[in-house]
Amino acid sequence: MKISHFTFILTAKTCVQRLATTWVALLLVAFTVSAQQQPGGNKFSPEKFDAELQKFITAEAHLTLQEAAAFFPVYHEMQKKQRMLFGRQHMVGRAKPCDEQGCLKAIQERDEIDVELKRIQQQYHNKFLELIPASKVYDVINAEDKFHRHKLRQWSHGGGAKQGGPKREKP
Repeated sequence: MKISHFTFILTAKTCVQRLATTWVALLLVAFTVSAQQQPGGNKFSPEKFDAELQKFITAEAHLTLQEAAAFFPVYHEMQKKQRMLFGRQHMVGRAKPCDEQGCLKAIQERDEIDVELKRIQQQYHNKFLELIPASKVYDVINAEDKFHRHKLRQWSHGGGAKQGGPKREKP
C-alpha cells in the first residue's frame, strides 16, 4: 500500500502541530513560573526540574544505572538542540506582523521550525534505540509526556515549584 506524498504531509503536519502546541505551552508556563516569585520564597529551578524529570523517566522506563548513564547525556543533547529552536519559535510568534506578506513569512518560518523539531526528535529517537531497547525508548517518550502534563497541571493550579513528579503507576 502506497502512502501518497499529500497524506504523509498531512499526517506529519498534524504530529508537528501537536508537538509544537505541547512544547509552546510548556515553555510559556516555564517562562511565566521562572519570572514570578513562588509561594514560600521558592523560584523555579531548571536544575531541579531536570533532576525531577530524569528521576521520573528513569523510574517509569525502568532504566538500569548503566542504561541511564548512557541515555541521559544523549537526551540532554537533544533537549539543548530543541531549546534553541523553541527560542526561535518564540521570537517568530512574539508579535503579529502588520501585513499579509509578513504573516505568510512568519507562518512559513514557524512551519520550518516545527519540521526541524520533528527531525531532531526522530534523529535522537534513533540514537536512543542504539543505547536502550525499543520498549524502554517507548516508555521514556511516554514518561516525558506524562511528566510535562503533570507539571503543567501543577503550575496551573498554583502548585508552583513543588518537588516531585507524577506518582508512578504500579505495574
